[in-house]
Amino acid sequence: MLRQLRKVLTVAGAILLLAASPAFAAGNGNGHHPNDNWKHRYIPVQILGINDFHGKLNKYQEINGKTVGGAAYLAAYLKEYESRNKNTLLVHAGDAVGASPPISALLQDEPTIEILNELGFDVGTVGNHEFDEGVQEMLRLINGVYNEKTGYFEGASFPYTVANVVDSDTGDPILPPYVIKKVNGMPIGFIGVVTTQTPKIVTPGGTAGVTFLDEAASINKAAAELEDQGVEAIVVLAHVSASSDMDGTNPGGQATEIAKKIDDEVDVIFAGHNNHYTNTVVDGKLIMETYSYGTSIADVDLKIDPRTKDVAAMEGQIILTAHEGIQPDPEIKQMVENYKEQSAELVNRVVGHAAENLSIAASGIGESELGDLIADSHRAAMGSDFAFMNEGGIRQDVLKQGEITWGELYTIQPFGNQLIQKTFTGAQIKAILEQQSKAISMLQVSGLHYTWDPSKPVGERVVSLTFPDGTKIDPNEEYTVAANGFLAAGGDGYSVFAEGTNVVQGPIDLEATVDYIEAMSEPISQDIEGRITVK
Repeated sequence: MLRQLRKVLTVAGAILLLAASPAFAAGNGNGHHPNDNWKHRYIPVQILGINDFHGKLNKYQEINGKTVGGAAYLAAYLKEYESRNKNTLLVHAGDAVGASPPISALLQDEPTIEILNELGFDVGTVGNHEFDEGVQEMLRLINGVYNEKTGYFEGASFPYTVANVVDSDTGDPILPPYVIKKVNGMPIGFIGVVTTQTPKIVTPGGTAGVTFLDEAASINKAAAELEDQGVEAIVVLAHVSASSDMDGTNPGGQATEIAKKIDDEVDVIFAGHNNHYTNTVVDGKLIMETYSYGTSIADVDLKIDPRTKDVAAMEGQIILTAHEGIQPDPEIKQMVENYKEQSAELVNRVVGHAAENLSIAASGIGESELGDLIADSHRAAMGSDFAFMNEGGIRQDVLKQGEITWGELYTIQPFGNQLIQKTFTGAQIKAILEQQSKAISMLQVSGLHYTWDPSKPVGERVVSLTFPDGTKIDPNEEYTVAANGFLAAGGDGYSVFAEGTNVVQGPIDLEATVDYIEAMSEPISQDIEGRITVK
């Protein structure tokens, strides 16, 4: 373990300059160290990491005024930085797949794994979204096996590791708790963990048969085994949250707490899950997280002492995958084009029109234009009194003005959750809304209005609950409620949903929204109606 951190690069200006010009530091030996005296003693190892890619093969974003992202540009940056140091490993910290756009999801996310294979990734771990379709489908993508939708798939060509997910019956890890990679003769241990919140944020069937153990305890157990094998350089791939200011100050997130609890032989933590810039040091451990979606890479440079096989120094930087000043990788670009052609007919089908942009941006109290639209579509599909939609299930910020395509709606609702109708009393509906105080995300609502008083004690904050016309919802009367299968089972911390009776199954949530929009004779215009108000 590096006892004394010598340098961690967190200067925002340098990061942006590197993002704009991949060749910026190429004149300094290996591109990172102006002083080359150290290289006669230490072995330079470069680890390039990503997190939360979510199959965004052809999706771009704007960060700091620059267009970033897309698999072909991500590939160009990875290859450029690999070329600067022959001792390079590529890693990812989970959510490589899941909640993906149609280009990947319609083919069971096999395209994303194939691109990671083509890029030569060396190690990965699982995030909560790898569990979206259950453990067996997750293992199929990793290990390769037949799927009725896509046929035989060879799986990932690189190993996965997760130390804190075990078979509920046997207690055995479902994947190796660690992986050892040798670089120029130096062994480096990689330990994977995923947030223990996973069972609460995926459908219940997604984590059936497995148990999630404490992240820090699992890391320490794996680290001890690595040390017994003489491994002194240890990296954790942790699908847990992290954050920091651009200069490395104000570290936060679960990764910060874990860093304080784990073995000091751990040198680096690649974090994920909350899609937040992180480049900081906590308890002598370098913590890195890129934004998400392939918009940036984490570059960690280690100096390993060949005598001790331990890390002697390290530095990190976040590099934006800016399109300016670099060409997309031609091989990956062609792969992406091929995947687009396979799904083009369905993805490009026009299902309606929007008179204006409909945003997920909340009104300041939780209601949004896009949330209202989706909740309304679910209520219409089920013929229910009310409908609730979790914010986390809406995966794109804006439904853009103009033509609305099936592919755009898929990107907004990619999980394929079945709609469920249940019967609740008015008192139970109020209890569901009260759970927002402790839940993971706010609810979008349809068919009712309520007023929220944050000054009241938790459990007493809903002070008014009515139909849109002002008629009070009777706490003793029974009403029907539509929700996606994830919410209906108590997901996102809404345990009262599990108490509903008279279960009726409906269509897939996406199909309901598509049908709702197709039935509209006029372009959609959806205002924030004041369904949620604050006292």
